Amino acid sequence: MRYYHLRFDIWLCLLLSVGLSFIPAKILENTLPKSYDTYVEEHKVAEGEIGGEASETIYQAQNVEDLLNHETFTIVSKGIQYRNRGAGYHNNRYMYAVTLPSGERVAACINNESVKNTDETKYSGDSILPVGRIVYEDLTKDEYFIAQIEHSEKLSRTDFYIDMLGEGGKISKQDYTENPIMFAQILTVIIAFPIFHAIGSKIGIFPYFFPPKEIQKSEWE
Repeated sequence: MRYYHLRFDIWLCLLLSVGLSFIPAKILENTLPKSYDTYVEEHKVAEGEIGGEASETIYQAQNVEDLLNHETFTIVSKGIQYRNRGAGYHNNRYMYAVTLPSGERVAACINNESVKNTDETKYSGDSILPVGRIVYEDLTKDEYFIAQIEHSEKLSRTDFYIDMLGEGGKISKQDYTENPIMFAQILTVIIAFPIFHAIGSKIGIFPYFFPPKEIQKSEWE
């Protein structure tokens, strides 16, 4: 078995760069949680709007015909059944195969922050889904999505989906903070590594990756 070892100058510069990357990471760790509260407020949908909580005045659809005959509506699902019947990504939106009380199944993107549960455990009782509206689109054109969402059962209709997201829907606090921190650390390493190595080469403790022209010329002479 052949072993490869990094040169001393390379791993030392990497070590210094990684160490430096903890500085912007620490700064973001202290600032991002505070800005997340603002982010949540900006993505909060008012009650009664598409993607918002459904009040008692919002029509509760029982079947596909009800969906088509009402501009806005809600759907009442048993427990978390609406999340367990199949799902998939379509146009960067995560959609669930929601079963209507009639037994018909349709695709819906749902703002889970606006789902109201009649039971504290969320696993029993009813889940009142957010206010939704019909969006007409031929879902069969996205073959990969159809294969995902119809993995166990077929949809009753594929010529539309239900928008229960609207302007809502937000990423989790973990994703909101971890992704920028990781990106900042990687970017810091990418920028700092050549700088550290260039400094070390300049003062003569590291060999050059690309020797300056004057050094190349003196070596030839």
